[in-house]
Amino acid sequence: MTAIQSTTLTFDRIEARPVMLKLKRPIQARIGGVSDWPVILIDLHTREGIVGKSYLEPYLPNSMKYLMSMLKDLSDALKGRQVAPADIYNIARKSLHLVGYPGLSMIAVSGLDMAAWDALAKSANLPLCTFLGGSVGPVNAYQSSGLWLIPPESAEEEAIQLRDEGNFTAMKMRMGREHLRDDLATLKAVRKGVGDDMRLMVDFNQSLHIGDALLRCRAIDDLGFEWIEEPLLYDNFDGYAKLREAIKTPLQMGENFYGPLDVHRAIQMNTCDLMMPDFMRIGGVTGWMRAAAIAGVAGVPMSTHFYPEVGAHVLRVTETAHLVEWIDWVNPVLQKPYEIRNGQVIIPDAPGLGMEWDEDFVRGALIQL
Repeated sequence: MTAIQSTTLTFDRIEARPVMLKLKRPIQARIGGVSDWPVILIDLHTREGIVGKSYLEPYLPNSMKYLMSMLKDLSDALKGRQVAPADIYNIARKSLHLVGYPGLSMIAVSGLDMAAWDALAKSANLPLCTFLGGSVGPVNAYQSSGLWLIPPESAEEEAIQLRDEGNFTAMKMRMGREHLRDDLATLKAVRKGVGDDMRLMVDFNQSLHIGDALLRCRAIDDLGFEWIEEPLLYDNFDGYAKLREAIKTPLQMGENFYGPLDVHRAIQMNTCDLMMPDFMRIGGVTGWMRAAAIAGVAGVPMSTHFYPEVGAHVLRVTETAHLVEWIDWVNPVLQKPYEIRNGQVIIPDAPGLGMEWDEDFVRGALIQL
């Protein structure tokens, strides 16, 4: 790695490009299905020539045009400022006071924040985890790239394939089929494929009301799941508190927390045992670090949601670090995707996040908005 003298960077501009990726295993959940995956590639250019990189996964193709406009506005507002993530985060957050923190505005701020941290770590010639005060090393992960609401007869083979993609010892499956018996049949097929030693998590993708959640979660409460994730709508904190009291399996939520305040609120209301904030909603790296401090005081284990490249780095400096959610959907746009070895994410010994775009692939995946 070539040494870089200055760690002071000046914001020049953001270049944001929308691409559409084809999912190898399309999302099939009770609340909907997705086969084409929208991604916004972000390049934060500095006057010193260092480029910070990040990406956003905003779920819906139509959301990209709004996010692109927001990123353009942020680019214009920050031109000439020092690249200081804490300052940028505070400036951007204050600009949202009148419209509220949740939603696309926070997602745009988060994309900018992740790119700013990447740029600063590159300027120091350090991997992000080292720049944050940690060290490079492997991070425990679980496989989450499949096992959607597929037919039970397909689950055994898919579970084996998913395990073998990184010699995983943990993976997540989804439930919420019309009939509970079909969910249970799928679990049986998965266990047949990968055995009883595989650590399994289950995600209901917010598909249940409180009555159905009580019925189904109690029905699977003694089946050995590591956690039950988001059975209810994400903002039903009262329902989560009630459900947590009714079951023994750890309850997981948090991918829809908008900023660290939601972490504090969830802890105060006893809504869950585990948390997994999403980087595009929690506020990027800055938001995660603030949220992790709150969770750390309360002793709540934190896993990541999506963005495994960023997630691996921040878990190296998170007090209650749990697991990286491994999803390989963005790998096609990366020159060198992160490696999975024996169920662990291997952080590259490279400056920043170590991400470079595969420009040949990107040119073919760009879309017009």
